[in-house]
Amino acid sequence: MAEPQKKSGAKTDPGETLSYEAAREELVEVVRRLEQGGTTLEESLALWERGEHLAKVCQQWLDGARRRLDSALDPEA
Repeated sequence: MAEPQKKSGAKTDPGETLSYEAAREELVEVVRRLEQGGTTLEESLALWERGEHLAKVCQQWLDGARRRLDSALDPEA
């Protein structure tokens, strides 16, 4: 599985990678900031986009982990 990517803004930088734990922690922070409010529409949209990206990164890691477990548990694989 190709490792997911990270950047602190709403867009991603192909040169940076993000672990599952780091993506999850940053996603929690993004959600907290969105729930807190007080941001401009532009900031909120950037946070939302970043959150969507982080959720996809987490899902990629989980899907990869599931494939590895399935492969290890399936003697015919």
